[in-house]
Amino acid sequence: MENNRSLNRQKRGPAAARRKNSRRGGESDARRKEDRAPGGRTGRGHASKGGSRHEGRPAARRREDRPPAAPAPVNDHTKLSFPKAGNMLYPIPAVLVSLRDPDTGFPNLFTVAWTGTVCTDPPMVSIAVRKERFSYGILQRSKAFVINLVNEPLLRACDFCGVWSGRDLDKFTACGLTEGDAVTVAAPIVQESPVNIECQVRQVLPLGSHDLFLAEVTHVQVDRAFMDEGGRFHLEDAGLTCYVHGKYFGLGQALGSFGYSVRKRRPGK
Repeated sequence: MENNRSLNRQKRGPAAARRKNSRRGGESDARRKEDRAPGGRTGRGHASKGGSRHEGRPAARRREDRPPAAPAPVNDHTKLSFPKAGNMLYPIPAVLVSLRDPDTGFPNLFTVAWTGTVCTDPPMVSIAVRKERFSYGILQRSKAFVINLVNEPLLRACDFCGVWSGRDLDKFTACGLTEGDAVTVAAPIVQESPVNIECQVRQVLPLGSHDLFLAEVTHVQVDRAFMDEGGRFHLEDAGLTCYVHGKYFGLGQALGSFGYSVRKRRPGK
């Protein structure tokens, strides 16, 4: 019997042995695949003496297994009453107002929060000034001032002039600003400002905490650095700033131009 089995093995030869080894190898591969962790590491054979660093950690979730992101909250525009009724008209332009004392010839700079255009023809603007301000008396006597628009390089000087009083120091000198000449009014301009709006006071309206100075625009000077060869003034390149409830901001990118909501699109666009 033993001799017959040995003879049969010899007859089957090397090919049969290879087939048998192949079956055994396939079983080993299957066991190795079963032992592999979801992250691609084998569950055994890689642990150190103290255990694997990853032992006991949950497998990382696949993208399709992750829960969907929570939807963004919807603004239903519910209104609340603000604690105190007040001026919430923001942003407002950051400006430096320059003027000269007609009695002493002393120049001064101060900031105002409430300023704006009030009329086109004749061109008129307004500034609201508290009676306690040092510049209030100068305005009453001189009836002239210049609104100097503030860009980013001028912002620090603007803030400084809003904090300090002209009673205490010469703000042009303290800020290193250049006192330029107005063309039509008895007031200096800030040479470094991109736009200087010369104004002649026409009327003063007492309102309460502030008096409103209504003034006619008599002349405007602009920085030639923002004027192109065709005579177009690019105020958008001046880096103007604004004031919002105690903070200064740059104006950011343009979002549209007047009439864009009703402008017809050109064919092919």
